[in-house]
Amino acid sequence: MLAPFKEVLGLPIGLNNAPYELPDTFRMRVGVPHRSGKLAFHAFDHDYPVMVSANAFWDKDKGQFKIPQATDLEMTDFALDSAGFVAMKAWGRSGRQPGIAGVYPWGLPSYLRLAAELAPSWYAAPDMCCEPEIASNREEVNYRVRATATLLEACLRQLYAWHEELSKTCNARTIANMFPPPVPVLQGWEIDDYKLSAELTQRVWERWQPWLASPALIGVGSVCRRAVRHPKHGLLNVLAGLEGQLPSKSRLHLFGVKGTVLSHLKQLPWVASADSMAFDVTARRKAFEGGYSNTVKHRAGAMSDWMEVAAARMRPAAGDQPRLPFFAEA
Repeated sequence: MLAPFKEVLGLPIGLNNAPYELPDTFRMRVGVPHRSGKLAFHAFDHDYPVMVSANAFWDKDKGQFKIPQATDLEMTDFALDSAGFVAMKAWGRSGRQPGIAGVYPWGLPSYLRLAAELAPSWYAAPDMCCEPEIASNREEVNYRVRATATLLEACLRQLYAWHEELSKTCNARTIANMFPPPVPVLQGWEIDDYKLSAELTQRVWERWQPWLASPALIGVGSVCRRAVRHPKHGLLNVLAGLEGQLPSKSRLHLFGVKGTVLSHLKQLPWVASADSMAFDVTARRKAFEGGYSNTVKHRAGAMSDWMEVAAARMRPAAGDQPRLPFFAEA
């Protein structure tokens, strides 16, 4: 559902970056590595919210995005990630890329057009992940944090230019539906990295208000390959460090969480959702250990098993005490 907005001189004003009303309850998205096929159908058939990477739509041979004429993803509540850690690591092995920041194989306009054509529930702005396997020192992490904010600025600049051009021939509602704003992504590895990323993100976002409303949803990247309680880079400590750094009413999406942390996240009302492809790693490992083929049927079963366990961890339990958030001033 498109968030309410106003119109000024033909342009939509006060655009929300999450075009549906965020649910009050925590939402777990299952990662689907394909643009269509049996795993996508399994997610649709079981009514799972989905996360899919833009990399799933990239045709390497043709150097362009390929969107299937029909996909079961269209029937799901799916969100679009600009590209996961695994994809970015794989591109890095091939050296400098021809697209965004020399890191992505595709250009920024191509990615934004992909998001417009797919029309997901929301899509992430391009970001620069900071896992130690990619960013091996503090200088590299700092560069990637700042580059992520720069990419957000470039993304918003491109979208605004398109909005201005479209306003000559389209009404504001059409423009808002065609090219909604993205979900910005915070990056880093240690707590202070994410605080800096939050500060830079807000500076960028505020420059584009009132065209944009305050972000309803903000992503937190480089989450999956970390301990839960490490004092400097544990996920729960990173989230605690971000309290008070977020705009009023903004909530978080966590990219790639461990299932074991879900029982903690359900008590944090400012965390709206998370995603994970852990089921696929588990399926591959079990198939290897058992000496049998890792078929799509086996992977689909692993998806359901993982989501059932995740649902159990997210259910309210005796002793749960939701923590009230505090925010930075809007």
